[in-house]
Amino acid sequence: MELDKSALTKIPAHIAIIMDGNGRWARGRGLPRLAGHRAGVENMRRVLTSAVELGIQVLTIYAFSTENWGRPEDEVQGLLGIIDEVLQREVPEMHKNGVRLRHLGSLEGIGERTREGVRRAIELTKDNERITLNVAFNYGGRAEILDAVRKMIADHVVPEQVSEALFSNYLYSAGLPDPDLIIRTAGEMRLSNFLIWQSAYSEYYTTQTLWPDFDKQELYNALLAFSQRQRRFGKLENV
Repeated sequence: MELDKSALTKIPAHIAIIMDGNGRWARGRGLPRLAGHRAGVENMRRVLTSAVELGIQVLTIYAFSTENWGRPEDEVQGLLGIIDEVLQREVPEMHKNGVRLRHLGSLEGIGERTREGVRRAIELTKDNERITLNVAFNYGGRAEILDAVRKMIADHVVPEQVSEALFSNYLYSAGLPDPDLIIRTAGEMRLSNFLIWQSAYSEYYTTQTLWPDFDKQELYNALLAFSQRQRRFGKLENV
């Protein structure tokens, strides 16, 4: 697919995606919801490749939220099984292609097989530099902030030392740039507890396209919209 990259006058260093619509995609085809989640995983590989081609340095995906535990048990177990499969099947190829993997979230309460798979993936890919892929798994923005506060208390940080920079260093995303652009598929218009601190000045883009159908053209459309935005970060232009 040939795209006019010259029209992308500003490339966001970091984009984050709320991948929504797997269930609706499956329902529209008379398939079980888990089939939609599998289609979503397959699409992740394509979108990651497109992100590299379009010059994205950091990509964050919302894979499994702390609220997702409230879904039906068979769906939750199916999702966890898919994650285990991805860790076994996809990580070696990602490593070969220069992808650095990071986990955003908590591994507490997660099965040992999954925990070890996540740790191995992070260790294997830690020196890769082509693109950083952050997987927000068992992640919640409020939980992240509370965890950061607890760590600061445990480190005996005194109030006079607290700053935005210090606080950011206690988040799961420590060392990463804040997302320039947050994309949500399936037409939804809410954050859903995703990157609450980091998204303070992110640009937002939503599309009616369901996640399994979100392709390189759709990603390009989002980047084109971003290129046409003027980011002022609370300031006046040219001041």
